[in-house]
Amino acid sequence: MKSTRMILLVSVFAMAFAFVESSVVVYLRQISYPEGFAFPLKPGITSQIAIEVSREFATIVMLIAIGMIAGTNRWQRFSYFLIGFGVWDIFYYVWLKLILDWPSSLLDWDILFLLPIPWIGPVIAPVLVSLVTIAGGVLLLRKEEEAGSFRASKTSTVLVLLGSGAILFSFLLDTDASLRFQYPKPYHYELLFLGMACYAGAFIGTARRSTLT
Repeated sequence: MKSTRMILLVSVFAMAFAFVESSVVVYLRQISYPEGFAFPLKPGITSQIAIEVSREFATIVMLIAIGMIAGTNRWQRFSYFLIGFGVWDIFYYVWLKLILDWPSSLLDWDILFLLPIPWIGPVIAPVLVSLVTIAGGVLLLRKEEEAGSFRASKTSTVLVLLGSGAILFSFLLDTDASLRFQYPKPYHYELLFLGMACYAGAFIGTARRSTLT
């Protein structure tokens, strides 16, 4: 693939940036969870929450920016964003494991995102989603290079939207744990598996397409 070098560069950036993110979380946990991070969540100070939300927003902006720099058209830019996001998210947990020996397993719960309300779930869920985003980005780049341009089918688009909706719903469903500082209820893995199945269907459909323009 012509894009191999750029994928490597985007991945290196994402891994380095993930270390910056995980370092911030190390300091935050020393302040808010000196005994070790665990649910139920502790009520945060308003100023800290505002800063954290802004930091996460800035993270997405940076990942979008690196995709815009790496790609030359909209599908390439989107593909590099997907790859960068996936590598960043996975290595965020890799660095936390190396620094804090956390998570102890992929089934440990974490705060995944804060917008518009806290997303929570077991670590395995965002890791699987990130693996899918990396695979999806590479697949889009490959198909775009093969045909010179790319156009997503309606079926694949619907499947991706349905899968993303199911997984997002699984992260936002337990508002008692995320907003009321209670122990989380059992995670709805069926929604995760449904989302992954939708992604798989979209990938298979996209991979089999021979004419993409």
